[in-house]
Amino acid sequence: MIEWLGPNAGWLALALLGVMLAVFASERFPPEMVAIGAVAVFLVLGLLDSASMVGALANAAPLTIACMFVISAALVRTGAILEVSRFIQRKAGSSKILVIGSTFLLTVVVSAFMNNIPVVMILIPVITGIARDLNLAPSKLLLPLSYCAIMGGTCTLIGTSTNLVVDGAARQAGLEPFGIFEMSAVGLAVAATGLIYLAIVAPRVLPDRKDFSLLDGAGESRFITDARIPDGSSLIGRRPEDVPFLKLRDLRLLDVVRHSQTLRHDIDQIELQAGDRLVLESPMSEVLSLHRDGEVRVGSDDLEDVSESRAVLVEAVVGPGSRLTGAPLKSYRLRRRFGVYVVAVHRHGGEISDHVGRIRLNPGDSVLLEGAPEDIERMSRELGLVDLARPEDQAFRRERAPIAIATLIGVVVLAALNIMPIVGLAVIGVAIVLFSGCLDPEEAFDSIDWRILALIVAMLAIGAALDRTGSIDLLVGAARPLLAVASPLVLLALVYAVTSFLTETVTNNAVAIVITPVAAALALAAGLDPRPFVVAVMFAASASFATPIGYQTNTLVYGPGHYRFMDFVKIGVPLNVVMLIVAVVMIPMIWPLEGAG
Repeated sequence: MIEWLGPNAGWLALALLGVMLAVFASERFPPEMVAIGAVAVFLVLGLLDSASMVGALANAAPLTIACMFVISAALVRTGAILEVSRFIQRKAGSSKILVIGSTFLLTVVVSAFMNNIPVVMILIPVITGIARDLNLAPSKLLLPLSYCAIMGGTCTLIGTSTNLVVDGAARQAGLEPFGIFEMSAVGLAVAATGLIYLAIVAPRVLPDRKDFSLLDGAGESRFITDARIPDGSSLIGRRPEDVPFLKLRDLRLLDVVRHSQTLRHDIDQIELQAGDRLVLESPMSEVLSLHRDGEVRVGSDDLEDVSESRAVLVEAVVGPGSRLTGAPLKSYRLRRRFGVYVVAVHRHGGEISDHVGRIRLNPGDSVLLEGAPEDIERMSRELGLVDLARPEDQAFRRERAPIAIATLIGVVVLAALNIMPIVGLAVIGVAIVLFSGCLDPEEAFDSIDWRILALIVAMLAIGAALDRTGSIDLLVGAARPLLAVASPLVLLALVYAVTSFLTETVTNNAVAIVITPVAAALALAAGLDPRPFVVAVMFAASASFATPIGYQTNTLVYGPGHYRFMDFVKIGVPLNVVMLIVAVVMIPMIWPLEGAG
């Protein structure tokens, strides 16, 4: 069908690509949904045929990434990471520098071999605990935790899904596969420089916000909660303006909901009735006061069924890929499934005006949960929440930890020795952790971020469409005047800078898949070896330090650290520049730019 478009097919494909990237940046729709929609448009217009689309499924990257998700989950489920962290902290003793430095070094090392999202999820409570013990603000430590995980992920091929995606896109473009440690020299230089930068800059630039927890009364953050008027309440028959606690300066009444109907427009004239839900916006200290006073029932459900002797209040953060995103909270029936109640919700940097049951959670949102500790732990594990309480009592399968560790080591060593392609070794690793009981099948499937896989497969199909329509050749042709005057080093820096900029605004895996074949084609057109340019894409697509939305680990620490957007900008933009300089200096030392293409 592409013939009907003639020479315009390439330009149309580029125009659609631009629209897709703009929709990505708008964040109005989930990125995997945008990518799948774009594939559909490419198919309808004949820019992509079914054979090319199915060919994207033959790429080894998605299967490898899925398997590494499972192996990473086995390390988390058996408590291996937490035990290593505790061991290092015990050896470090009471030295503040040793405790913090060893924990961050552990983060870099572990993130080099397993998916960095679960690494950060399990270390957030550890870091907040260290902050308490050392009388530090967690805001001084949580952002460096995310950055260490990002930098560690660049050290090996399996350290981050982005590296595997670039490897898959490079193979699709005709390049040789990357070895598991091929990028390690540059990765170690990047990580070492980044750690030095953080040690010097982070203590001076990052905010000192000690009120890091909802339960400690984070004064600057405001939360949405429901307050139901029970039978016999003294509030029945009163107007909202006559209720004392509604006159508090820091508390705002957003709505009154009666029989699922909003009374927002008549809020000043109504008389309160039993069963009415007051939708309140207030600091967490006021929410907790209402919860203790008992004048109203606070939370997304009636709380009288919770045994007060066993119930605890716990803060949690919605993790990337959490099952609690996308639908109203009440639709998950958390009380029936887990015996847990959502007392309040906070969205960092966003407005929420609906009552708790109707809120659709996003990754990075903070929630206050009430329930028995074991119920909250089970719910957090199954639904992808980061429990900010200390994790000592989590039900790990510690006796299986040596098996999980040995499996990961086996995959890495055998891949380094080229005994078998990494995808085959990863599949064998999954079989080992399943049959050994490190994970059960349901936990294994739950550990896979299917949204990322859907995004990657869709973007690989779009990459095939760009190649099929000649779009990449059009971009190279447009860049020929630049190729004629720019030195190889400048061209390498430009590829890195463009990739890094796009990564801060658009999902990094999508950027990596689109830019990789373009970078390779530009290098070939300039008579240069494409491999170092692909490596530049690999590092730049992972180097997302300047925004809380550019990388999922940044989103994870955004709420618990009570950061502002500008906190990321102030420390992240200079770090991006430092990483660019280190990468552009180091890459040609390993892969000469003018080597054989």
